[in-house]
Amino acid sequence: MEKLFTTRKIRLLIDSDDIDQKKKILDTLYQWRYVCFKAANHIFTHHYVQQQLREMLYLTEGVRARLSDIKKDEYGILSTSRMNTSYQVLAQNYKGSIPMHVMSALNGNLVASFNKMSKALATGESGMPNFRKEIPVPFKGTDVKKLRSSKEGAVFHFLLFDIPFRTYLGKTGHDKREMLQRLLAGQVKLCTSSLVLDKGKVFMLAVFQTEPGEHELDQDVIAEASLSLDYPIMVSVGTKRYTIGNKDEYLYKRLAIQTAIRRKKKAMAFMNQNARRQLRKSTIENLMQSEKRYVSHKQHVYSKRLIEICLKNKAATLLLVDQTEKEQQAKEDPFLFRNWGYYGLKQKIERKAEKVGIAVLIE
Repeated sequence: MEKLFTTRKIRLLIDSDDIDQKKKILDTLYQWRYVCFKAANHIFTHHYVQQQLREMLYLTEGVRARLSDIKKDEYGILSTSRMNTSYQVLAQNYKGSIPMHVMSALNGNLVASFNKMSKALATGESGMPNFRKEIPVPFKGTDVKKLRSSKEGAVFHFLLFDIPFRTYLGKTGHDKREMLQRLLAGQVKLCTSSLVLDKGKVFMLAVFQTEPGEHELDQDVIAEASLSLDYPIMVSVGTKRYTIGNKDEYLYKRLAIQTAIRRKKKAMAFMNQNARRQLRKSTIENLMQSEKRYVSHKQHVYSKRLIEICLKNKAATLLLVDQTEKEQQAKEDPFLFRNWGYYGLKQKIERKAEKVGIAVLIE
């Protein structure tokens, strides 16, 4: 059975009451992130140079080069495997300043990414990526030790590279709590994940490996869903009709945020340069991020409700009616294209349907 991967963004707190220790740990995490930033550029640079060596055979006549281990290939130019070449560079430059499990996870992720885009790099269709200092700090799932729960499963504690963490799931973190409980029970597996540092806060992008849920579905039952302007989703299953959300509920807050952004931008005309820069960096960017989070949250809520309706009626197939035509209309209508988010909602529906074994057809 095909494996599925689910990512959850979980807020982490340093599990200590010692303020000095918490500050020291946070400083260490920021140092690790800076090392990952330098190491990421190192990895891509070395693999890019290796790839280009095959295009530079004019430097010496009769040279035949292959990017393979010379122990396995007589024309190989490497003393080890390609994956291990960059890991050796990382070990030589960064060993002792960061756990090497982090470097191993980073190397594995980026080598896989480089292999995917190597053809585009070779043909000039793509340029070398430049990694930013805000890069996540990767780690392997097995690096999470001593996972346990407290307060009736409301808080989870664990060690990551001997650093004590506890989770902060909030009031709306039911799905995250469920995934962690399943991890604790051994029902799911934690794969290579990462830590994200944002303005002194620590988040874990936890990647869980799951299997499609086993639900009793009837292959003869088809649910038809229509993504519309009046209602985000309208569903029909046989003679039953459902509506999910409404236009005013979805657009009210989004348009209010957009109005606030326009108001702030107009106010910038009467400010000096430093004040404009500060307003753009703080208030306006925060409002833009708030709009993105709101839209993503609503799309998750609507898509989840749709799949629940399909499961309730045992529908094995979900048909998105006239979806291609509506996406084309949205491209021609600036208001729809800017505000309705058909594509993001469709993606979330497809992902959730795949997890429970429902086939999605797009008309």
